[in-house]
Amino acid sequence: MYTIYHNPRCRKSREALDFLKKENIQHEVILYLETTLSEEKIKNILVQLQIHPEKLIRTQESIWKELFKNKELDRNQYITILSKYPKLIERPIITKNQKGIIAKPIKNLIKFIDRI
Repeated sequence: MYTIYHNPRCRKSREALDFLKKENIQHEVILYLETTLSEEKIKNILVQLQIHPEKLIRTQESIWKELFKNKELDRNQYITILSKYPKLIERPIITKNQKGIIAKPIKNLIKFIDRI
C-alpha cells in the first residue's frame, strides 16, 4: 500500500491524491499538519526518499525565511525543524516498500508507480 503525506490546502498534494484515487491505487493518507511527524519518522522518510533533510525544506515559506534562512544547520537540526514546523515539509510525499518520492510534478508519481 502507498502512503501519501498530504496537505489538503496544497494543489500539488491534491493532484497526487486525486491521481491515486482515479487509478484505484490503495493508499493511506497522513495529514502531516494535523499529525506531527516525529523526528524518527522524518529520518525514515528521508531514507525512503534518499535525500538530505535540507532538500525536504520549503525554503520559500515565511517561517523558514524568518527563523532559519542563512543559518548553518546540521542534519539533526534540519530534522528537528521539520518535526517542529511541518509546514516546511515539501509535499506531497509518496512512499511504498521503503522507497519514496516527492510527487511534484505529478509525473514523478507516475514514474514511481511504474518502478514499484
